[in-house]
Amino acid sequence: MHKKLPLLEAISILVGTIIGAGILGIPYVVAQAGFITGLVILAVISFTVIMINLYLGEIVLSTKARHQLTGYAEKYLGKFGKYLMFGSVVFGFYGALLAYIIGEGQVLAALTGGNEMVYSLLFFMGASALVYIGLTIVQKFEFFMTLIILVIVLIIILLSVNSIDLSNLNEFSLAKVFIPYGVIFFAIGGTSAVPQLRLVLKGREKDIKKAILIGVSIPFIVYFFFTLIVVGVTGLGTTEIATIGLGQVVSKSMIIFGNLFAFFTMGTSFLTLGLAIKNTYLYDLKLKHGLAWSLSMLIPFVVFLFGLNSFVKIIGTVGAIGGGIEGLLILAIYWKIKKLKKTERNPEYSLRFNPLLITFLGIIFIGGIVYTLVNL
Repeated sequence: MHKKLPLLEAISILVGTIIGAGILGIPYVVAQAGFITGLVILAVISFTVIMINLYLGEIVLSTKARHQLTGYAEKYLGKFGKYLMFGSVVFGFYGALLAYIIGEGQVLAALTGGNEMVYSLLFFMGASALVYIGLTIVQKFEFFMTLIILVIVLIIILLSVNSIDLSNLNEFSLAKVFIPYGVIFFAIGGTSAVPQLRLVLKGREKDIKKAILIGVSIPFIVYFFFTLIVVGVTGLGTTEIATIGLGQVVSKSMIIFGNLFAFFTMGTSFLTLGLAIKNTYLYDLKLKHGLAWSLSMLIPFVVFLFGLNSFVKIIGTVGAIGGGIEGLLILAIYWKIKKLKKTERNPEYSLRFNPLLITFLGIIFIGGIVYTLVNL
């Protein structure tokens, strides 16, 4: 059993990175597209993410030194690749922080009947103060928080299953396939955790492949059942933050229970991302603490003050554009490693080079980016 613990830790890191506030937006976009449409896109994007993470895992294992995504982009694609990757990562962080500021206001207002704007401001003040202090308890207890989230999702499913209307689950529309794309991509990404798996599985690097396969499959299953329940119960009345509408239909206790779940997932995600971007400025760009914190927190806050208020639109834009650029860059690095044989060490696993699959994945990323930009 002891030998399996590093693998379990690696899986929990990936699952914990993936499962977060994005789960709250999936049912809304799936309801808009049609449940069967959304299910197909969830499966396709999950497969895409598995492949991208496996490619990244091979990149990590083919390189002697350890880097984060920006470092690998610089090593294999030069300065342009570095800045493009850095831009996509920061864009994703800022977009997510903005979405959580908005979402927390909506959730707290649903719980108490107060003003969304006021609650968003209060949440931002408290959470940004914790980011300034450098609270790392969220990261230290990631496994337990992930376990709690999974248990809460299971309870929500059990409380709601008897309220499902099967007529909400039979729509498919080819014309709507890109509607859920960005939000689902945002919710099931997790590439930033892959380089960390090498450290956790030191001496057992070949298990990175297994950790990625299991670590993405678990969120896929959780998202499928959560979406099935929410869309089955609320149909086209599904709200942008799924638990708000679910609570209104199922019971008063679900309003409290579901929205506390939403508050918890968005709050922990905000702290994790806020600390990550602050540390990026601190350690990668060598900025002073106060400036690093200011750049991390004030940019999404200022954008929020300009009146953006769509949780789903923001995370969808972040997922499609930020995640799409990130995915294209990983494909470019992988292509270069395989075609030019730029490896510094023999990786513990090596996938068969498939140009057609890489091209297919690239088309998915480009299609999502173009669709999102056209519909902004």
